[in-house]
Amino acid sequence: MRIDIITVLPELLTSPLGESIVRRAREQGLVEIVVHNLRDYATDRHRQVDDYPFGGEAGMVMKIEPIFRCIERLRSERHYDEVIYTSPDGLRYDQREANRLSTLGNIIILCGHYKGVDHRVREHLITRELSIGDYVLTGGELAAAVIADSVVRIIPGAIGDESSALTDSFQDDLLAPPVYTRPAEFNGWCVPEVLLSGHAAHISQWQEEQSLLRTAALRPDLLEK
Repeated sequence: MRIDIITVLPELLTSPLGESIVRRAREQGLVEIVVHNLRDYATDRHRQVDDYPFGGEAGMVMKIEPIFRCIERLRSERHYDEVIYTSPDGLRYDQREANRLSTLGNIIILCGHYKGVDHRVREHLITRELSIGDYVLTGGELAAAVIADSVVRIIPGAIGDESSALTDSFQDDLLAPPVYTRPAEFNGWCVPEVLLSGHAAHISQWQEEQSLLRTAALRPDLLEK
C-alpha cells in the first residue's frame, strides 16, 4: 500500500509517521508513506499556496493551482483508489472506513489548512472527504496522521498478533471489554475471577457481556447501528 500526503506543514507529520507500528510497517515494506510539501508546486518566488477569498470573507484559502499540479503529477505515476480531503464537514471517520481504506492499493490525503481549499478542488479532484470529529484543527495534518495510523495498523503483518487488531474497540461496533494484567491482586483490587479460570468459553462470554455493558453505558449510539 502507498499513502501520499499533501501538506503545507510536512514537519508536523515526521514524528507520528516515524514511530511505533507505522515505522515498523514502513521498514517491513508493508506500506510506503510519502509526504509532499505543497509549496514545492507553487510557481511564484514566494512559494505562495494561499490567497484571499472572493467575496471578502476573513481568512485565507488554499489555491487550486499547486494542488492540481501535485495531484496530477502523482496520478501520472500510478493509479490512486481514493483522493481524500481532510475537512471538518466531511464524512465522519470510523473503524469501518479505516478497514475499507486498508484494503486499497494507493491513496492520496490532502491536508486542509487556512480557511479551506478552493471549492473547485473538492468538486473536481477529491473523491472522498473525511472528518475525524466535529471540531476545527489548525490544519489537516493531525487528521491525516490519525487516518494513516489507523489504516496501517490493520494491514496484515503490521501487528505481530493480528488477532489483537480484530478485538479492538469499534471493530464490531462495540467498545472493547476491560483488560487486566499481573498482579492478580493489587491494593485490594482484584482481577475478575473468570479471567483467571482458564475456561475459554466462560471468558469469551464475560468479554462479550462486558463489551455490551460498556457500550450501553458509554456509547449507546453505537448500539443503534
